[in-house]
Amino acid sequence: MDSATLDEMRTTLRGPVIAPGDTEYDQARTIYNAMIDKRPAAIVRCADAADVRAAVGFARDQGLELAVRGGGHSGPGLCLVDDGVTIDLSPMRGVRVDPATRTARADGGSRLGDLDHATHAFGLATPTGIISMTGVGGLTLGGGHGYLTRRYGLTADNLIAADVVLADGGFVTASAEEHPDLFWALRGGGGNFGIATSLTFRLHPVDTVGAGVTVWPVDHTREVLAWYREYLPQAPEEVYGFFTVFVIPPGPPFPEELHGHKVCGIVWCHTGDPGRLDETLSVVHEAGRPAFHFTAPMPYVALQGMFDELIPTGYQWYWRGDFFDHIPDAALDIHLKYGENNPTQLSLMHLYPVDGAAHRVGPDDTAWSYRDAVWSGVFAGVDPDPANAETIRQWCVDYQEELHPYSMGGSYVNFMGSGEGQERVRATYRDHYDRLARIKRTYDPDNLFHANQNIEPARR
Repeated sequence: MDSATLDEMRTTLRGPVIAPGDTEYDQARTIYNAMIDKRPAAIVRCADAADVRAAVGFARDQGLELAVRGGGHSGPGLCLVDDGVTIDLSPMRGVRVDPATRTARADGGSRLGDLDHATHAFGLATPTGIISMTGVGGLTLGGGHGYLTRRYGLTADNLIAADVVLADGGFVTASAEEHPDLFWALRGGGGNFGIATSLTFRLHPVDTVGAGVTVWPVDHTREVLAWYREYLPQAPEEVYGFFTVFVIPPGPPFPEELHGHKVCGIVWCHTGDPGRLDETLSVVHEAGRPAFHFTAPMPYVALQGMFDELIPTGYQWYWRGDFFDHIPDAALDIHLKYGENNPTQLSLMHLYPVDGAAHRVGPDDTAWSYRDAVWSGVFAGVDPDPANAETIRQWCVDYQEELHPYSMGGSYVNFMGSGEGQERVRATYRDHYDRLARIKRTYDPDNLFHANQNIEPARR
């Protein structure tokens, strides 16, 4: 970027424009995944939607590459771009709750923790992910799933409206009544269609929930997962539990004698009668005697932040994902194999339920194209040491590729890794891809927003 353009941006925008050589530059280009090392020509920390519009105009008119950062949680680092402009929404973190209408409006840089903190004060929540540092915008545009999904649907299912800056600098509100085609695409189509500067959500009564963690020795993976695949889909929708293989971290709630042990387990969230928590989760003994079983009532907002300190910003990450509608016996052996060969303290696999209320939304009602999926799986190699980057990457790739034949073919877009290719994007959107490509042509015909799992504009 030439100095005249940089100076003009700094004069025009309210928020700071950070360039190489500035003292804040290295911190500003740091994201959750330390495996990513990209060097933008400018990082624009937008103060408001007007800054976003201006920054989009500068990038478009100068022919610069453009990326958008919300929470900075993109696994493949799509929120940064070498030698171009990163539009950083992180200063835009306001949340306004209307308890009378049970709605919340979150600015585009808000994180899940911001939204949960604001809504919890009124005993309300909307379904989101399980790490409170995750950006609300990226999670929502990809679909979004977590502890409340079986009862209240995807994050995108609870989106009511979004303010969006378009590639041509236009500013629109997308909802069921206004720009309904764009609204359809935003609910699962990722960041392909514009920059969401605010998102408005439907809220539900959620306050104290029943939290639980149950673990078994890793060599019990086959038996436990065989039980889980039958139990969870027929369980009441107020019962949520994701299955995982991982290594017990040091610290509570786990006893010291389990620290460092490879295990399989289930993390629970119960939104039913708090007095029936222990009775409801007593079914875990049907899978065999656990090595550890913990339950406790907990504010929902506390459960949402439970894993934040375990996997903070600055670790090496590589992840991939797949959707599953069943778990055959052959898959049980694969999970056991990779659980036993987990390469690092923090590497993991999760199977998140995406059934229940998420299945009651029509298959063509949103861009999310896997309404028939029962689980959204993620395979993640994680470690603080850059020397282990290739080890964790290979474990993740091998795990996902060996299990992939038993998948539905596509992945949750927010769990896609780097370099998976355009055919993988098509598989993720199935027969929705062509409709999305036509909407892309309407709102971003030149594909300005392509630093994402990209949907290419349809040809005329």
